[in-house]
Amino acid sequence: MSEAPRPLCDYQGYDYQGRFWTGREYEDAVERIALGKLLPDRGGRLVEIGAGYGRLADLYEGYDRVVLVDPAESQLREAQRRLGRGGRYVYVVGDAYRLPLSTNAFDLALTVRVLHHLSDVPAGFREIHRILRPQGRYVLEYANKRNLKEVLRYLIRRSKRDPFSSQPVEYAPLHFNFHPSYIERGLREARFSVETALAVSSLRLNLFKRVLPGWLLVRADGFLQSPTAPLRLAPSMFLLARAEKEGPASKGLFRCPECGHEELEETGHSLHCSPCGRSWPIEDGLYIFVA
Repeated sequence: MSEAPRPLCDYQGYDYQGRFWTGREYEDAVERIALGKLLPDRGGRLVEIGAGYGRLADLYEGYDRVVLVDPAESQLREAQRRLGRGGRYVYVVGDAYRLPLSTNAFDLALTVRVLHHLSDVPAGFREIHRILRPQGRYVLEYANKRNLKEVLRYLIRRSKRDPFSSQPVEYAPLHFNFHPSYIERGLREARFSVETALAVSSLRLNLFKRVLPGWLLVRADGFLQSPTAPLRLAPSMFLLARAEKEGPASKGLFRCPECGHEELEETGHSLHCSPCGRSWPIEDGLYIFVA
């Protein structure tokens, strides 16, 4: 019997590109700089979990197969319109806690602006470790509760949220900030080893945006990402981790999220799981693995 589903934060029907990212050109640019430093140039299979409308997909051109996973069908429809159907891209409506993807199937996994929506980050880490091939890489971003601004606000008593506590803080429903030690411990327990860390968006202050040109902020942030990473004081931290595991790589792509069976049969417009009897629809190029 499958476990009860955990709550998900999705952006179904929301104009995430137009409403959220308008005015955040600095954040988009510095995240791209960080990913340019962390992503291996080429590889076989890449999966981005919480891919939304495919904002970062142009960075994955060196990969043979790119799987974009998101719980919101409307976001993946937008990604499909931007990137095209078929070809290297596979669009999957799925749950980060029960990924409908085969074990040992991917060379690289990414979660950018995703972990802060997970109430059970360790469970998410375990799933990502499962789908990665031995020594596969995982690039992740997390919202850092111990960032410099929050530390100063706490010290001068402008905020009651303790940035030094190791426990996550839920500042809005299904919106979490994390202490670096919490994330690093979760990765170790899921059998990941961290290879590289970057401090990103360190200059994310309205004052800086008002008085300094955008290109200067972006260039300065890119310069600071590596040398300031050990301080762990940026509001956004990027990590590159390696999956410590053994075993053969999988040739398959999909796994039944209901029972875990990894040999699904494509029958017309669905993928059928013989052991549990579930059929998962394929609708206009989207593989749908949620009820």
